[in-house]
Amino acid sequence: MKRISIDPVTRLEGHGKIEIFLDDKGDVANAYFQVPELRGFEKFAEGRPVEELPRITPRICGVCPEAHLMASAKACDAVYGIEIPSTAKKLRELQYSAFFLGDHTTHFYALGAPDFVMGPDAPKAERNVIGVIKKVGLEIGGQVIKTRRECHEVAQILGGKPVNPVNAIPGGMSKGLTKDERARIEQIAKDGVEFGKFTQKIFEDVVLKNKAYVDIIVSDPYTFPTYYMGLVDGSNKVNFYDGKVRVVGPDGKEHCKYAPNDYREFVAEHVEPWTYLKFPYLKKIGWKGFTGGPDSGVYQATPLSRLNASDGMATPLAQAEYEKMYKTLGGKPVKHNLAMHWARIIELLYSAERLLELVRDEEITGPEYRVLPTKTPSEGIGIVEAPRGTLTHHYWTDENGIVKKANLIVGTTNNHAPICMSLKKAAQGVIKAGKPVTDGLLNMVEMAFRSYDPCYGCATHSLPGEMPLEVIVYDRDRNIVHRLSR
Repeated sequence: MKRISIDPVTRLEGHGKIEIFLDDKGDVANAYFQVPELRGFEKFAEGRPVEELPRITPRICGVCPEAHLMASAKACDAVYGIEIPSTAKKLRELQYSAFFLGDHTTHFYALGAPDFVMGPDAPKAERNVIGVIKKVGLEIGGQVIKTRRECHEVAQILGGKPVNPVNAIPGGMSKGLTKDERARIEQIAKDGVEFGKFTQKIFEDVVLKNKAYVDIIVSDPYTFPTYYMGLVDGSNKVNFYDGKVRVVGPDGKEHCKYAPNDYREFVAEHVEPWTYLKFPYLKKIGWKGFTGGPDSGVYQATPLSRLNASDGMATPLAQAEYEKMYKTLGGKPVKHNLAMHWARIIELLYSAERLLELVRDEEITGPEYRVLPTKTPSEGIGIVEAPRGTLTHHYWTDENGIVKKANLIVGTTNNHAPICMSLKKAAQGVIKAGKPVTDGLLNMVEMAFRSYDPCYGCATHSLPGEMPLEVIVYDRDRNIVHRLSR
């Protein structure tokens, strides 16, 4: 049996490798995904005042600190039984919309676009953001950098610093918005809407008008039916900050819809001994192993999943692109994982539109942006949509607000099982006996992984005590011949 390693996997946050095993004929017998890092933030939280967690948990990851900030603040609100003021809620969503705009810009242009702009089998030295800018022009590169900079500026204005802001606190926000700050953010939002429209045009010209690329998107190696999860508002429209979690099946029909406090009735977590990541699944279906389809509890939580789980977008330009995507790809739900890139830029446009709506709301500069906690703390759950999927923070405290236990289900953790299965299916689809295994083919395997925009700084978990280690030696027939463990 021959082994092919992709180590490290490129264009992701964190570290990972893919191991592909070929049988004697040269076909893919199996493929495995491994993450050699871990985080211990659930343990770090124990013994600390719960109000510290919105300052601590954003340090899990420098790519998506606002996601953990908002989920943590919402969990703290729930711990103290607080209903935050309307202005505070709008300020949080305002900041979060700017964060989504910047984050999706990063993934689409720097991490995902090289596979399409440069081509899946382009040389490694060219298959990167520098190659993209060289091909499409410095002007486009400048617009990408400008959008990223301005989104960080919003975080600076509201949160005190452009990365790891700490302004969402139990009861609301630590500061309000002045009229001058509001005017600046409104201009940033206008720029963001234009950039979102521009990005749709780039995707249309580079990807949708290239039949070879569209054929790859809809091909079988990248088609993977599961259940789909996403946060929706009262009209079942996509919302990143607030609402209920909705799950639809591979047939598009609603499987369940639940409020944050009820998540444990619908989601459970499976553990395997060979990884630091957990495998969430739909509790009422059960864990059926690494298999997809309606009889498996495996679900996805991605930009495409959010669109599949919703009835549309809450802003007009994004809604028009939403309708176009489903019309082009044959209706809902779309099961082609590479279509996540299209869904991602539809969300990019939505976040810019929503940012503009919120900053123009007269209440956004209101003076009531925090209430003080007065109730005895106990237990609280906060859920938001991170760019990579549904993010849940769950805290248990004593009567003094000291954390006794914390559980986090982060975006990439939701997608751990689908990622493993998608990699195997892609590898089996593109690597064939008698066909040379080129760097381009291996990149096409990575593309299945990369579409999820995985973030393993957030997703990995530590166990109490020393770092566990197990070494298993197999023979060529997969029989265990030796095992060492610590």
